[in-house]
Amino acid sequence: MAPRVVAVEADGGSRGNPGPAGYGAVVLDPETGEVLAERSESLGTTTNNVAEYQGLIAGLTAAAELGAAEVDVRMDSKLVVEQMCGRWQIKHPGLRPLAAQAAGLVGRFTAVRFTWIPREKNRHADALANAAMDAAAGRPTSARTTGQPPAAPATGSDPATVPASWEPRPTFTATRLILVRHGETEYTEQRRYSGRGDVPLSERGRAQAGATGARVAALAPSVAAVLSSPLSRCTATAAAIAEALGGDVPVRTEDDLIECDFGAWEGRTFAEVRQQWPGEMDAWLASPRIAPPGGESFTHVAERAHRVTAGLLTAYPGETVVVVSHVSPIKLVLRDALAAGDGFLHRLFLDAAGISVLDMWPDGGVAVRTVNDTAHLTAL
Repeated sequence: MAPRVVAVEADGGSRGNPGPAGYGAVVLDPETGEVLAERSESLGTTTNNVAEYQGLIAGLTAAAELGAAEVDVRMDSKLVVEQMCGRWQIKHPGLRPLAAQAAGLVGRFTAVRFTWIPREKNRHADALANAAMDAAAGRPTSARTTGQPPAAPATGSDPATVPASWEPRPTFTATRLILVRHGETEYTEQRRYSGRGDVPLSERGRAQAGATGARVAALAPSVAAVLSSPLSRCTATAAAIAEALGGDVPVRTEDDLIECDFGAWEGRTFAEVRQQWPGEMDAWLASPRIAPPGGESFTHVAERAHRVTAGLLTAYPGETVVVVSHVSPIKLVLRDALAAGDGFLHRLFLDAAGISVLDMWPDGGVAVRTVNDTAHLTAL
């Protein structure tokens, strides 16, 4: 049985970049240096970076097959380590799918830590990768290939391969979005469609905004930015949150966070719309591509919301951002984060001043931490 914590050393390379390429990976017991698994494969013609990512993927796969719970990854590729930790952007489109695949494997473990090591500390994986490159170039090789049984401990694979000063680093640095629906308005209480109309917070809505500010400050004492829809029910909620955070973070309005345009349905209840526009209502409920008469489709709202989240991931890597918006944009962000179907939009209920928390990683990974938290409103 594999130990609970294993070390993965991985490497990859090519002769020519691009050129004949291959990778090597070894799984070790970090306490004894025992080799638990080896992986090595030639990749034909590709680049160094692709081969390095393939080595990481092979090593993580082997660790998962052994049943390890935690993994300490060590690589001499600064690029892969920094990108997997979220400190460097993944600019090359050819590497993004590989980084996403590696991130999916990371999610199978309790914890994964990445550290850069010098090449001389990565000799075992480097030797496997070079043998795979020889095979890709048509040269004789005695290296083991993927799927073969683990080798006996190799020279240099003793406990000394783990530097005494080595300290694990976080796997990734996520950008955290705290999504807040605005406080109640008169339309909220009457359950009327409230889109582009600038309906202000009610007295209860203002109290909710204050309570939400206190809750956000408790969740995230350090916030990089507070973004808000330009409508006053959101800017007032955002101002209360910014004040609770100490007043150091200004509120910035973002037009793409505005609510869906409900067109002719603005200010009407569901029952009123059902009575006057039964066919249009059925079509709207059946497809996010259908817009209310004179209004906007959820598909278009989703495009706006995606622009915002993508921009925040780029502008605030590894930081926390508060986003104050409306039901439709927040639901659409959560739908996409959860990979849910379109029916999700009409089944999820979001309370006024409810809080949802979402983490996003540079490689495309997403984790929804909280949906519609209203614990802070119970005393109102």
